[in-house]
Amino acid sequence: MIIDAHAHLVAPASLYAHRSNLVVARGQYGKYPAAISDAELEKSAAQNVAIMDGVGTDLQVISPRPFMMVHGENRWDDVVTWAEDNNDIIARTVKMHPRRFRGVGGLPQAVGAPVETMFDEIKRCIEQLGFIGVLLNPDPSEGLGKSPTLADPYWYPLYEFLCKHDVPAHIHSCACCGRETYDEHFITEESLAITTITRSDVFKRYPTLKLMVSHGGGSVPFQVGRWRSNRQMAIAAGRLPKDTESFDASLKRFWFDTVVHNKKSLELLFDVVGTDRCMFGTERPGSGGGTDPETGRPFDDLKPVIESITELTSADKKAIFESNARKFFTRLDA
Repeated sequence: MIIDAHAHLVAPASLYAHRSNLVVARGQYGKYPAAISDAELEKSAAQNVAIMDGVGTDLQVISPRPFMMVHGENRWDDVVTWAEDNNDIIARTVKMHPRRFRGVGGLPQAVGAPVETMFDEIKRCIEQLGFIGVLLNPDPSEGLGKSPTLADPYWYPLYEFLCKHDVPAHIHSCACCGRETYDEHFITEESLAITTITRSDVFKRYPTLKLMVSHGGGSVPFQVGRWRSNRQMAIAAGRLPKDTESFDASLKRFWFDTVVHNKKSLELLFDVVGTDRCMFGTERPGSGGGTDPETGRPFDDLKPVIESITELTSADKKAIFESNARKFFTRLDA
C-alpha cells in the first residue's frame, strides 16, 4: 500500500472566498458560514483522487493548506473559525472517500495566544472528526520574530497534551510576511524546529512525543556536519555533559517526509536519518508540480524516484511507503 503522509486539502474556490470575507470584514457581519455544497466539494475531491490514481497513491493524509492559514495577528475569532471550517471540509472530504483520505487537523494559533487554546480543537479533530494527527505551525507570528522556538517552555503544555492523547504533530510552517517567500520560510522554520529542540531537553521531558518535520527536515540533513560539530564543541567546552548523545541520535527522534523533489537529496536524507524514520510524502498537488525537463514527469511524482534508488532494500521501501506512516499515525486504521 502507498500512503502519502503529507498532502493538503483540495477544495473549491468558494472556501478561499470565505477566508477573504473573514479577514476583510473583521467580524462586522458575524461568522460567515462556509457554505460549500457536496457537489462542489466532490468535484475537488475527485480531482485529487484522479491525481492519486495517476501516480499509484492509495491513501493521502490531508491537512489544511498551510500558506492559507490565518495565524499571525488576525482577529482571534477569525483564526478559530478558519481552522474549524478547514477541518470540517477535510472531514467531509474523508467521508466522501473513506478509503482514499485521512485527516490531519489545522490548529488555531496566534501570536501570544496560550497553547492551551488549541486543546479544544485538537479534541474535536480526534474525537469527533476522526482525524489522525494535527498540523503544528512553529512560527504563528509569520516571520515577524515574535514566536518562541519549539524548545521554549511555552510549548510544554501542548507537548504534554499530545503525549497524553497519543496525537502526532506534523511540523509545517504557514504563511509569512517577512523577507522570504513562504517556500523559503518553510525550510527555515523546519530547520530551526530541529536544531532548537535538539539543543533542549524536550525529548527527555516528553519521550513519547511524535513530531514529523516537513520537507525532509529543511536544511538540516544537508548541513548535518555543522550540527555534529556544534554538538561536539559544546561537549568539549563543558556546555553539555560528556555523556550527551550525538547529534545523529537526537536527529533520529524526529520523523521526516520525503517532500524534497530530488533523487540525490532523498538518498542523502535516507543515509542521514535512516529509512526507519522517513514517510513517503509528496505534498501533491503543490509546489512540486513543475515538470522536470530531464524526466518529463512532475517533480512531486516521487514514487518512481524512490523505487529507483538501488541502495534501498524491499524492506526499506515497505517502511517508507507504508509501515512508518502506520507507526507514526497510530489511528490511521481506526
